[in-house]
Amino acid sequence: MDPVSQIVEFVFQVEFFLLLFVIIVLKSSIKFVPQNRAWMVERFGKYQSTKEAGLNFIVPFIDRVAADRSLKEQAVDVPSQSAITKDNISLIVDGVLYFRVLDPYKATYGVDDYIFAVTQLAQTTMRSELGKMELDKTFEERDLLNTNIVAAINSASEPWGIQVLRYEIKDIVPPNSVMEAMEAQMKAERVKRAQILESEGDRQAAINVAEGKKQAQVLAAEADKAEQILQAEGEAKAILAVAEAQADALRKVGEAANTEQGQKAIQLDLATKAISAKEAIAKESSVVLLPDSGTDASSLVAQGMSIINSLNQKQKG
Repeated sequence: MDPVSQIVEFVFQVEFFLLLFVIIVLKSSIKFVPQNRAWMVERFGKYQSTKEAGLNFIVPFIDRVAADRSLKEQAVDVPSQSAITKDNISLIVDGVLYFRVLDPYKATYGVDDYIFAVTQLAQTTMRSELGKMELDKTFEERDLLNTNIVAAINSASEPWGIQVLRYEIKDIVPPNSVMEAMEAQMKAERVKRAQILESEGDRQAAINVAEGKKQAQVLAAEADKAEQILQAEGEAKAILAVAEAQADALRKVGEAANTEQGQKAIQLDLATKAISAKEAIAKESSVVLLPDSGTDASSLVAQGMSIINSLNQKQKG
């Protein structure tokens, strides 16, 4: 191979290595940061800048990505732990912690492992908050307990650039003796409620029966009253009808008595009644006293007519 060819080949190799070096340098200097992530860049071991989502450039072989921090909300399981309540009851409690990184610089340089730190802080805060409450309150006021834990963690984790969004207690497990006592208490409460409901039902039934009897008596009294009123009205109408009939009869008799035939009919009736009366007296007694003219039927009729005439004259007067 002649010297010219050797020189050309050498130049070609140099250019190839230069091109390869440029490609490597460009690849090392161009960084594409994903969405909701932040890269911490250090230059000679010292913090240089924070690269956010998108296209970014660094100085190759001098700058390096020291940490990759997620800005999304993260959920961390808080392991089970023992806690003692205000009334000295030991509980086993676990939960879930939801948080996010607000300041990636503080989360990287303010604490060594922010996930471990915030988890430990959640455990200690939960034990502290449970120690302020009695056993019954821990079951009844979980929302208040969660809120107090979140407020306490946020206050302590502010230098780490961490924001705790919420804390949820998954399980609260008391000792077996406490569970048995709680079950006995719940059973007693159920029996108590059942007895109360039964007594309320008996009382309501007695009230309903009394109300029914009362209404029945009232209805019966009203029915008797209505019956008596109707009976009285019927009797009054009957008496009125009898009186009107008697009045009509007397009026007709009086009208008939004013006629000549009526007078004769009255005389005949009086004579018949007088004879019938004497016959009755004679049957009852063996001795009958009669006036001198008692045997004369005409005299009896005359006496009756005189009485009728006198009554007629009084009515006309």
